[in-house]
Amino acid sequence: MTLLVHTYVRGRSGEDHFLDDPDHGRTLAGFESSRTTLWGSQPVRDLGARFLPQLATDNLCVDPEDVPAFLAECELLRGHIAALAAHSGYSGDYVAARLANITAAAVLARDVDGGVVVW
Repeated sequence: MTLLVHTYVRGRSGEDHFLDDPDHGRTLAGFESSRTTLWGSQPVRDLGARFLPQLATDNLCVDPEDVPAFLAECELLRGHIAALAAHSGYSGDYVAARLANITAAAVLARDVDGGVVVW
C-alpha cells in the first residue's frame, strides 16, 4: 500500500470535494510503512510535529484553518531530511520527494482555502 496526499475544498453545504489530481507521482506521501518509520517516528515527534505523527495511528485530515500551521511543520521537517532519512532507513531523496508532495498539496490548499488529506 501507498500513502497518498490530496487537497480538498469544502462546499457551501459542508461536503468536501477533492481537487483534480496532479500526476500520480505528485500524490505519493510514502509507503504504508512510512506511517510509523518516518512520519510517526519519534524523531519527527521530537522536532515538535503534531500533524504528520497522526499517521502512525490513523489517516490525516488537515482542516483549512490548520493549513498554515501544517505548512510550518513541513518547513520544519525540511530542515531535517538527512536525519529523518538516516533514522527511517529511506534515502534522503525519498524523504525529500514525499515531503515536497505533501507540502505542494498544503500550498495548494492554502491558495484555495482548502484542506489536506493523507491516507
